[in-house]
Amino acid sequence: MAGKALFGFGLLLIVAGLIWAAQGSGYFPYPAASFMIDQRPWISRGAITAACGLALLLWSRRI
Repeated sequence: MAGKALFGFGLLLIVAGLIWAAQGSGYFPYPAASFMIDQRPWISRGAITAACGLALLLWSRRI
């Protein structure tokens, strides 16, 4: 049960991280009034979040 929860949370982190990185780089300008659009720090924050999600996903497969 814990493995499935970690897998789901890892997927959620990957998706959120990719969206943050895309908004930070300006590739995903939605919503138009978002404070994250074209803000370079969100690219690295999104990449770190996605990497943590990938680590959780891989860890969940070992449990």
